[in-house]
Amino acid sequence: MKALVYEGVEHVAYRDVPDAKPNPGEHLIRIQAVGICGSDMHAYLGHDARRPAPLILGHEAAGVIVGGPRDGARVTINPLVSCGRCSACSAGRENLCPDRQIISMPPREGAFAQFVAMPERNLIEVPQHVSLSQAALAEPLAVGWHAARLGLEALHSSMERRAMVLGGGAIGVAAALALSAMGVENLQIVEPNTLRRAYLQNAIPFELVAETTDTFPLIIDAVGFAATRATASALAQPGGVIAHAGLGEDSGGLDVRRMTLQEITFFGTYTYTAEDFRETAQAIFDGRLGALDWVEARALSDGARAFQDLRRGAVSAPKIILAPWE
Repeated sequence: MKALVYEGVEHVAYRDVPDAKPNPGEHLIRIQAVGICGSDMHAYLGHDARRPAPLILGHEAAGVIVGGPRDGARVTINPLVSCGRCSACSAGRENLCPDRQIISMPPREGAFAQFVAMPERNLIEVPQHVSLSQAALAEPLAVGWHAARLGLEALHSSMERRAMVLGGGAIGVAAALALSAMGVENLQIVEPNTLRRAYLQNAIPFELVAETTDTFPLIIDAVGFAATRATASALAQPGGVIAHAGLGEDSGGLDVRRMTLQEITFFGTYTYTAEDFRETAQAIFDGRLGALDWVEARALSDGARAFQDLRRGAVSAPKIILAPWE
């Protein structure tokens, strides 16, 4: 089969690889749409030791089951494979499973390929009225859904349900859409990239700013750089909440003294639970997350150029969707 393979720092190649082979209890899925994630970019730049070259990246995917009793079923893929037996899995916190695996990290190759194999429990059937490009957004949208849910659960009942999202990439947009679906009407997205901000102003119904001095009860950092953490810790209201979803860099930025004196809650939020993923997929199917048309589609064979364009900051859309079948 053909795949886009990460072969070293800032180098991916579209080439032949061994065919994907399902293990017992798994289905073979012909990938129809797969998104480029920020974590794929971290690997591409050589910043993710969990993703050593050579490796097939990509974990935001949807496609069609090939063979078996569900042959032809259109599915979106939950790429997080957990053991299903540990205390975290038993508590419905599969994202904290100590033996968790995710496609695009060894030992599981990713979905920048014509085929991928996945367990039955990781597949959600997609209704005919939803495109597979939209369905491929279930994964990044679930990351935002998880962050929004945890942020709102942590917010004290006496505080206003107002929120700021740092970052207008796919996770930031996903968090904003999830917050809106959960009843938050007053929210703002901070996106300093002029190209992306202009694109988003025509694509989503939220206030977009390059920077702000406004304070908020709830802040979701969907970027995760020292600068965005500094902004979050400066602008969170006393008693407020910062949900940290971004993985931009691993240190710096937090004003711990202010957070302590003002009793600001800070927590990390990683991926999603299986229930979060199911709820997100259903919200997509029900149309509660909007048209989901803020993507740019390209061929998988053009994936190297897509990574280069993202590296240069030359992509206005929050998400590039690659299509292995051209």
